[in-house]
Amino acid sequence: MKHIALKKTDHRPWKLPSGPWKWRQSWCDLLFAHWPIPSAELRPYVPEALSIQEFDGTSWVGIVPFRMEGVMRRSFPDLPWISAFPELNVRLYVEYEEKPGVWFLSLDATNPLAVWAARRFFYLPYYRAQMNLEKQENSYKYHSTRKEATDVNFKAVYEPTSKPYQADKNSLEHWLTERYCLYAQNSEGDLYRTEVHHLPWPLQKAELEIMTNNMLSPFAIHLPDTSPLLHFSSRVDVVIWPPEKLETSPN
Repeated sequence: MKHIALKKTDHRPWKLPSGPWKWRQSWCDLLFAHWPIPSAELRPYVPEALSIQEFDGTSWVGIVPFRMEGVMRRSFPDLPWISAFPELNVRLYVEYEEKPGVWFLSLDATNPLAVWAARRFFYLPYYRAQMNLEKQENSYKYHSTRKEATDVNFKAVYEPTSKPYQADKNSLEHWLTERYCLYAQNSEGDLYRTEVHHLPWPLQKAELEIMTNNMLSPFAIHLPDTSPLLHFSSRVDVVIWPPEKLETSPN
């Protein structure tokens, strides 16, 4: 049976990978919170082979709290305590060989197996955290504290404030959200691209109250004293291919 994420593919900026997808998951109750940051401030945290993208003269940092559902290898059923858990990402926007994607500064999750597997097989900077996501009527209370560094934490309340819509193709919100690969680097310095696919994001306008946000404290990156650009999405179903090693020129 075809996965629901593959019902539509013509919105992708390039064709689907030729091989079979291997993993599935769903991203639920998700908030995109974005701040403009000069690309020069981000350069120390991104491999030189990757270009840091800009939109209207600036790059962006995203902090993305949400919860996972249905996380599992293809053809296997969901498993209790393994397939569903909260997650919190800090992300940048990069490009290689004309394929724009995401570069993660960090990913926090409650599931120790997911943290191990993502580090081992996808080379992603995952960390275990104590996390809680609670829905109260139309709002979501989110709290995360990293186990390895308790001063890296995030506490906020967010809620959608509009009906769902799809972003205009030339808009900033489309540029920030509609990305179909991620980049990562292993301990030997090799770069990898992991392709993903999902239907276009069903976005909603959102409001956010931040009580604590120290997610960028491990980095010399300073958020501007301005309100972030906010978007909410209730759910998107995703399929994921194995990481592909990139042939990059030595520095």
